[in-house]
Amino acid sequence: MSERTALVLGTSTGGVGRHVAMLAEGLTREGHRVVVAGPPGTREAFAFERLGAVFLPVPISDRPRPLHDLRAVRVLRGLRGADVVHAHGLRAGALAALALAGTGTGLVVTLHNAATAGGAVGTVYALLERIVARLADRILVVSPDLGERMTGLGARNVAAAVVPAPALPPSGRSAQDVRAGLGVGGRPVLLTVARLAQQKGLETLLDVASAFAGRESTEGPVFLVAGDGPLRGPLEERVAREGLPVRLLGNREDIGDLLTVAGALVVPSRWEGQPLVVQEALRAGTPVIATAVGGIPPMVGDAGLLVPYGDAVALRGAVGRLLADGGLATALREAAVRRGRELPGAVEALEAVREVYGDLRGDRGGIT
Repeated sequence: MSERTALVLGTSTGGVGRHVAMLAEGLTREGHRVVVAGPPGTREAFAFERLGAVFLPVPISDRPRPLHDLRAVRVLRGLRGADVVHAHGLRAGALAALALAGTGTGLVVTLHNAATAGGAVGTVYALLERIVARLADRILVVSPDLGERMTGLGARNVAAAVVPAPALPPSGRSAQDVRAGLGVGGRPVLLTVARLAQQKGLETLLDVASAFAGRESTEGPVFLVAGDGPLRGPLEERVAREGLPVRLLGNREDIGDLLTVAGALVVPSRWEGQPLVVQEALRAGTPVIATAVGGIPPMVGDAGLLVPYGDAVALRGAVGRLLADGGLATALREAAVRRGRELPGAVEALEAVREVYGDLRGDRGGIT
């Protein structure tokens, strides 16, 4: 009998949705009957039905909304007939846990992000963490600090998640063509790929860029930021006011091309788990300059330079070292290639979840 697997996710336009799509495609190919439950927008963004899954619309928003959350719990109760329900993200995990409590349905929750908000929203997220820690049968985490937090909250079974970046399709464009399209000439390029939001530490990136303002425009480095979000307006205003060598590119589909011309990927984030763009950079042989937070240090290894979060002086120093030391840049590129080859891919991710699902069924008597 084929296994009935339900994948649950909240609002997503990037990494979480891509990961769920990868699992849905792989599990369907292996004979699972897969249901993906999530907001209608994810159906459009990731085309789950074209991957062989059934899609169930569920109003899981990106922020606490009591009426939506109550409706989501009612809809998710319909998944109690699944062999395994695998929720992705804290809110999706907590709502699924409340919906399935007492039903005997096995629940796996992958936590892709840390709850970094403060105030009333932070209080709500702290409650959601406790719900997941208490009710989920298995919790998979993208960084060691998340694992320690969930264990401290009483979670029974916590393990590392495997969240690989899909391979970037080659565009066939040369580095020269990419540079020409960007209008950067021969200038050193420092690339950041991020949602323009508080978690990403972009104010520190601009602090670093300010050290290079006023240099000869044809020689000094240029900081390219690919992504969009609520902070775009304030960031644009500061870039214009201070004359910073920063270009906000908006959302881009050609990340692989941008990595080919980047001297480094710069990640100034407050927190990250297993960021897909860091994996993509390493596979492309692009050095990483990043904050030593979350899951970044074990992912990067010796293929980058790591600094404390919010330390603009340290981040500026790392950028300056890389730009000034050709030998260091070459060594980091070679280390990035090696590290990129070591990173797990889709095959390893599917193997990992199959093992988790199998253990969970075994705990519940092997009934399918």
